[in-house]
Parts: sequence; C-alpha cells; structure tokens
Amino acid sequence: MKYMGSKRSMLGNGLGELLAGVLPDKQRFVDLFCGSGAVSAHVAENMQIETAAFDLQQYAVTLAQSSLGKIHEIKSKDLWSRWVARAVEWIDEFDVFGDAVMLSNEAIVVNHKNAVAAVKRARIFCEDLPDKFVISRAYGGYYFSPLQALTIDALRASVPRGVSRTSAIAALIRSASRCSASPGHTAQPFSLTSTATPHLISAWKKDIAQHTQNEFKNACESFALVLGEANVADAVDATATLREGDLVFLDPPYSEVQYSRFYHVLEAIAQGYIGDVSGTGRYPAIEERPQSRFCRTTQSLEELDRLMIGVAASGAEAIVTFPADQASNGLSGILVEAISSQYFHIQKRKISSSFSTLGGNTRSRAARKQATELLLHLTPR
Repeated sequence: MKYMGSKRSMLGNGLGELLAGVLPDKQRFVDLFCGSGAVSAHVAENMQIETAAFDLQQYAVTLAQSSLGKIHEIKSKDLWSRWVARAVEWIDEFDVFGDAVMLSNEAIVVNHKNAVAAVKRARIFCEDLPDKFVISRAYGGYYFSPLQALTIDALRASVPRGVSRTSAIAALIRSASRCSASPGHTAQPFSLTSTATPHLISAWKKDIAQHTQNEFKNACESFALVLGEANVADAVDATATLREGDLVFLDPPYSEVQYSRFYHVLEAIAQGYIGDVSGTGRYPAIEERPQSRFCRTTQSLEELDRLMIGVAASGAEAIVTFPADQASNGLSGILVEAISSQYFHIQKRKISSSFSTLGGNTRSRAARKQATELLLHLTPR
C-alpha cells in the first residue's frame, strides 16, 4: 500500500537481520509507532514471540491487528462470497447503483474537457447521497469514482463478524490505498488539470472489489505464531506498559506535517465514520485528526526525550530508526543518537532507505528520495 517511510524495504536491508539476532532471548516485541504494520507483522508471523503494537491512528492499528490478532489461517473463499452477498443486499436498499456505474463510465473518456465535466457531475451525485454513504459523500468523485466509493461503503457496512472482521477491514483499507486517485498518499486527490486528470481517471478504472478480495485472502492467510495485540495509544503513554525483557521498536515521525493529514481517507474507512470535510484534500475537522507532538518543531525534541526516558525506565532494550539528515520536524539522526546516549549504550549502523517527499512530483520534486537512515540498537546502561 501507499505509505511514507514504510520499513518493509529495511527488513531486507539490515533491520530484519538485527531483529533476528536480538529477539531470541526477549520475552516480547513492542512496536510503538506501528504505521503500515510491516515490522510488527514480520516479527509476529516469523518469530515465536508475543508482539504488541501501538499507533495514534486506528487504521494503522487495524492493519497490525489483522496479523497479530489471530494464530491460525482463515479460509477466505466462502467468507468473501457471503461478505459480497451482504454488501449487494445493503446497496440494493438504495436506488443509486445504476447512476453510479453510469457516471463512473462517463468519466473514463479520452477527451479532457468531457472527463472534467463528468468528474464534476460525479461529485455532485456523491455529495447528494444519503448519510449512510460515509465514504461516497466525503470522497466520491475525488479519491474514488462513484462506483468505487459505493463499493467501499457497501463492503464497510457489511464486514464479517468474528475473527475475520479485522482482516476484512484491513483488506478494505489496503485496497482503498492502492486504488486511491492521489499521488502517493491521501493528502489530496489528483487535480482536474490536463496533466493530472488522466491519472485520476486511470485510478478510477481500478476494480476495488477485486483488489479487496485479493487483500482479504492475503490478510486471512497471515497470522501470528504467538497471539499479540494492537491498540490505539500515544507512544510516550504506551511506554508505561513496557517491562524488562521487551525489545521496543521506535520509528518516530520525521515530518512537521501531521501524518493524519496523509491518511484521513484510510482512517475514515477504519472508523466507518467521518464528519464534515473541506479543503482540497477533503479533510475532516482538525480536532478529529490525531495530532502527534513529534510533528511539532517546538515539541519534538522534548517528546523524544520523554520517549527515551520511558523506555529506559522499563529496563527494555530498543531499536531505533531515523533519517540521518535533518528532518522537517526539527529532529535529526545526530539528535536522536545524542538523546538516546544519555540513557542507553548504543550500537549504530547506517543503511540506505527510501523516503516520501510528502507530495513531490516527477517534474520539480521526486515523490521519493534515497536517504541514509540510522539504525540504533539501544541497551540499558
């Protein structure tokens, strides 16, 4: 899925090797900024150790919990068929499906002027839908075609119960991320300029139901070797749950822009709710978006110190990853190492990684750039 700063590539570039070497004598693995869930899932699915994950945002916790929260594979074929049947029954209560298909097809044309007019009609249609169409009213005609948005709403309203529920919502989150008509994240959809509209239309052509089916199968097949749990919590607050014998993974934010700005669409799907939206990105009110002190330049250094004190007080070991160069939130690899060294012995290595430039484009600024990242292993003094 589209995710800035995902650690999936690092798992094969030094991080996975370090985890494999450190974890065997530990009692628990704790990920305090789980994000896409890549590291938590890797540990839970491959190592005989309890895994706990935390994040400020529900969508991230849902992604992690889809692996951590079960210890056996789930057969998805029949579950998917019943899920779709419930979704069809749900959407049939409203006489809107035919119009959504027509408006979506109208937009998939070559002529830019006609496409723009069709997109605008699609937006009006979606905004006039009943309140039950949470995603369609907020994002239909922008990040998703009317057909895609209605499909998300119907599937979200009809998710299975029981142990497969989290896997179903996680699948819907991942497929929405893959199909979203946005450049990298969901900070804002593609605009209706002559250069951007083709990208929007290309995204609208994607079959979100098929993507969800594939993601649901993958989610159902993923499971932890030891049952774990993911929860919504502030990372510093979560240090109160740590104990000696834990290995704590710390991947704190590196941006001065709140991460919730980039993932509000995924958060809405996870929550099944969104309030009024506004602005280019169709954002919910700022008070409805989680705010991290790590993303505030005036608070990030103090927050990092509080984090390290909390981990050190528990007696746990930690692995920290952070860009070596200066980050926009005021932190840097040098500062992270300096703060950490007050409370821990440090073993350090540097590895190459790829970072989002937060909205860059291929003309004036690349969407991602190569950077050096610090990988620190912290042991108690």
